[in-house]
Amino acid sequence: MKKIISTITIILLLTLVIFTGKTYAAALTSVSVDTDKTLVHPGEEVKVTMNFGENLGAYTVDFAYDDAIFEYVSVEGGTANDTGDKVKVTYFDSTGGTNPRTNVSVTFRAKSDITTSNPTEFSLTAEGMANADASVTYDDITTPIVKNVTVEPQYVDYTLKLEHTGDIVKGEEKEMILSYSSSMGRYHEHARLVAEAITPTGASVKLLATDQALLEHDIIQSGWGDAQGYKIGGKDFSQVLNVRGVFSEAGDYTITLKLIDRDNSDSVIAQQEFKFTAVEEQAVTPPTTTPSESVTPPAEEVENATQVTPSELPKTGINLYVPIVVVLIALLSFCVYFNRKK
Repeated sequence: MKKIISTITIILLLTLVIFTGKTYAAALTSVSVDTDKTLVHPGEEVKVTMNFGENLGAYTVDFAYDDAIFEYVSVEGGTANDTGDKVKVTYFDSTGGTNPRTNVSVTFRAKSDITTSNPTEFSLTAEGMANADASVTYDDITTPIVKNVTVEPQYVDYTLKLEHTGDIVKGEEKEMILSYSSSMGRYHEHARLVAEAITPTGASVKLLATDQALLEHDIIQSGWGDAQGYKIGGKDFSQVLNVRGVFSEAGDYTITLKLIDRDNSDSVIAQQEFKFTAVEEQAVTPPTTTPSESVTPPAEEVENATQVTPSELPKTGINLYVPIVVVLIALLSFCVYFNRKK
């Protein structure tokens, strides 16, 4: 019995020596994960790479990703199987150790319809790792290695405008258009519009706007909208206000419009300076003279006027030629009668 036990023990020891002499387990101490970008715009690609720090002849690596933000494009270093939110890459060096790899990469593309900022992450795990000749196997990486990236649009700065037509007359309300817009505005949950003014000495200026509740606000004094701010941003964002400017005195004014972020200590999102000149009250133009009204020309014009002689006298009173002709006809008739009688 003792001999049988000894024989079994020796066989087990030899088996253990044989197998452990060929392969043993170890940990990859220098494994790392990198991305070629940390900020990705819609439609752009990003490459995610796991570096082993050793030559491996076999491995299976899982690349977990957010399929609402990214889509799988391609792989380098194995055969990929995309399951929708994970890409499983498997590699085995069929040459027997002559073609090992030190890394594996997967390329993803950010979806083109993204309009907001999206912090996200890639999460990688690995198993079935062995060195080039399979003499060494490595411990599985079960705790995910995480790499963070942000996907967001290429934001365009906000543009502010304050426009009007015609002259600005002191003391009179002037209709103006105030607007701020962006073709792709960065999102802010609590933004606010405020204004500052530089005026001539002793003068004041108001920038009045009426809200939906029919309440009037002076943007220079109290800003526009809820004191806590309001949401702005997105594709083709635009807000337009009909405002009325009142400039108390003639002179030069400067109004500075600012969009501020209430969530970030009122930091300035965008600002623009506008210069205006108010004039004195405009003179009243006299009414145009109608034909029925009599206008007396200045004496100087009368003296310098060219004298014009009328080509025909006006016919007034009795015409003197008529009785003369009658008398001549009567005399002629008498003479003819006297001669015949004679």
